[in-house]
Amino acid sequence: MPELLSPAGNLEKMKAAVLYGCDAVYLAGKSFGMRSAADNFTCEELAEAVSYAHGHGVRVYLTVNTMPHGDEYPALREYLKEISGYGIDAFIVADPGVIDTLREIMPQADIHISTQASIVSPAAALSYVKHFGVKRLVLARELKLDEIRAIRQALPEEVQIEAFIHGSMCVSYSGRCLLSNMLTGRDANRGMCTQPCRWNYTLYEEKRPDFPIPIEQNELGTFIMSSKDMCMIEHIPELVRAGVDSFKIEGRMKSAYYTAVVTNAYRMAIDRYKADPDHYQFDPAWLRELESVTHREYATGFYFDDPQEKPQISGMTGYIREKAYFAIAREIPEDCPLPKKNGDGYLCCFEQKNKVCVGDAAEIISPGRTGRACIVDLLYDENGQPLECAPHPSMIFYTYVPFEVRPGDIMRAGS
Repeated sequence: MPELLSPAGNLEKMKAAVLYGCDAVYLAGKSFGMRSAADNFTCEELAEAVSYAHGHGVRVYLTVNTMPHGDEYPALREYLKEISGYGIDAFIVADPGVIDTLREIMPQADIHISTQASIVSPAAALSYVKHFGVKRLVLARELKLDEIRAIRQALPEEVQIEAFIHGSMCVSYSGRCLLSNMLTGRDANRGMCTQPCRWNYTLYEEKRPDFPIPIEQNELGTFIMSSKDMCMIEHIPELVRAGVDSFKIEGRMKSAYYTAVVTNAYRMAIDRYKADPDHYQFDPAWLRELESVTHREYATGFYFDDPQEKPQISGMTGYIREKAYFAIAREIPEDCPLPKKNGDGYLCCFEQKNKVCVGDAAEIISPGRTGRACIVDLLYDENGQPLECAPHPSMIFYTYVPFEVRPGDIMRAGS
């Protein structure tokens, strides 16, 4: 069965991905990764992340996939030397110079070729294997499923392919974009994309600057730059049969809630298929889970559709907002003054993330389960005193729900 690979923008998000069922995480240090706007990891945090992940049987892939300029190589060398003993499972790299530098400093390192390399053919895939001896290829996002199948068939069996199956798409070719650098001076190809493709734009006629014309959608769609989000949750069998070895979720800049919910949904789908491929059935509840997180309209990217016939450009100027993330379950302290069970159900201890009040409809998300509904009938503070609301970030509160809750379970707003 394919690996489920989840994003880890910081340690909290990485732990959420691990708890909710990923097989591997990909993350970045403070430099040389393509998502510098994510929190990312200091060298000390990176060592802690590798230790935590390995302790839970999860692999760690480090992105070093920017296109560094010549004057950045001394810093790159120092960085690679500092992390060389951390036990990182593989490095995601795009630039041939970075590959050679990595080979020089860590000759035995496993290298995965980044999607930034834009591999779209068997010839390109075989070239990377022949000249660089890589273990995995992260394919360009602009491929149809039958093209992926052809690449798989051309490669040696021991070389893996990885493909994005969920998350934000890029209007530029596999992320090769100059727009951010042109408008803001921040180079997307060195990890500093400001996402100007998501901004709102207005047309001005040269001689009439006082008459701005907003760029709007018509019956054919909108032809500006903001792409739809990819969602392949309904197509697990096709992806498996195409020979994809690793299912990659985009989203290092998204929330820990996003990481947990998306990982959980795909984990359930993959496990269902693994248990009985011949009788596999898609569960619409998995898609409802994915609709609970921040996203644009969902589409299947380039896998099935010709973008000229079915444009991938979004008709939205913003996101569909995720359900409110109320709290995350914690261990119940031994000195808790409240009974572990009463007529209202099982006692739960939560750390608040967003304001929750008595009477709120809620759902509890657990690893391997979709949301279970409950009502917040009662709230108590750390001393067991009744509350009307839990308004403060990170405050600890108690409530009762009609089923058992484990540490790491998530309480979110209900329907």
